[in-house]
Amino acid sequence: MLSQQEIIQLFIETREDSEKICSFLETEDYVVQPVENVSPPKWHLGHTTWFFEEFVLKKYAGSHQLFDKNTAYVFNSYYESVGEKVVRTNRGNLSRPTVSWIYDFRKYVTEAMLEFLKSNDLSEEVLGVIEIGCHHEKQHQELLYTDIKYILGNNPLLPKYNDVFQENIIQNFEQEWIEFSEGVYEIGHKTDDFCYDNEKGVHKKYLCDFSISNKLVTNAEFIEFLNAGGYNNVLLWHAEAWDWINKNDINSPAYWHNIDEEWHQYTLNGLKKLDPEAPVTHISYFEAFAFSQWKGMRLPTEEEWETAQEKFEWGSRWEWTESAYSPYPHYQKPEGALGEYNGKFMVNQKVLRGGSVATSRNHTRPTYRNFFHPELRWQFTGFRLVK
Repeated sequence: MLSQQEIIQLFIETREDSEKICSFLETEDYVVQPVENVSPPKWHLGHTTWFFEEFVLKKYAGSHQLFDKNTAYVFNSYYESVGEKVVRTNRGNLSRPTVSWIYDFRKYVTEAMLEFLKSNDLSEEVLGVIEIGCHHEKQHQELLYTDIKYILGNNPLLPKYNDVFQENIIQNFEQEWIEFSEGVYEIGHKTDDFCYDNEKGVHKKYLCDFSISNKLVTNAEFIEFLNAGGYNNVLLWHAEAWDWINKNDINSPAYWHNIDEEWHQYTLNGLKKLDPEAPVTHISYFEAFAFSQWKGMRLPTEEEWETAQEKFEWGSRWEWTESAYSPYPHYQKPEGALGEYNGKFMVNQKVLRGGSVATSRNHTRPTYRNFFHPELRWQFTGFRLVK
């Protein structure tokens, strides 16, 4: 558990980081919502602010006056127990509140939070909620990057976000297969450091012999799959995946553009020639599974990934696993609205492990369980193989 002074520093850094991410945007960029899964940047800034006002100031700071009576309605996301909210698909229709209003709201709540933190000797319960709020905002910082990329990458002009964000970190080493013998391995978060409830409950898992690649699958390898007709071979795909690629005319990873018979990739630095040595990204679970079938291999389970992760580099791509997102043995969902944070999503989703180039500093760890529906690929997702 962090000390109160450490929580104060974490809170300050987290709030500043969100605004740094948005400092490269024009005002018009803050409002766009091209698809349901992508929220306008200004909504992320408001939602993460509402979280602190709703779950900390409103509950524990008795003298706090709400910035506006409509903040909960506008910025609640999926907390059904908290009250009514704007439908997710309508977030992009909110020209008001304005961007400047959002920043005033953030300033008001940040100042109130710092006064609350610095003027009170707070209990572990309160500090724990604030720490969750900081990591919740860090999750939305990653969503800011990926949502901004989707917004700009679906603009016909393909404008760049900035010149400094590094998406494609090359794995400059030879591929090796790391072998593990069958046996019983311990899974789950083992320390007192911060983690989410879905990581808790250390338990044992029996694993068969497996070998896992020390490298992520690269663009060059994925081009081989594409050129071999992988997207046209029904025998490689799940039935639902086959329907998905045909209904949506999927024939390459997201953000790939074939220009004059040469592959390019839209990045946050703009449109660039595809680097064959970079790890493939913006891949759905469906595509990762089909590729692994084509190679005669498979994806790792999340338990295999966690067992092996000390032996390879990770963190540039969220890595698809073969594991369904479900509760660990003895999982305990927290009481109240915070119990909606993870537990109610444990159905019809796949687990991803690791982290990505967009993951905020000091946020991920070996036991982190990310999760998405198998067709989604707007995050920096990739994969490694097991045989």
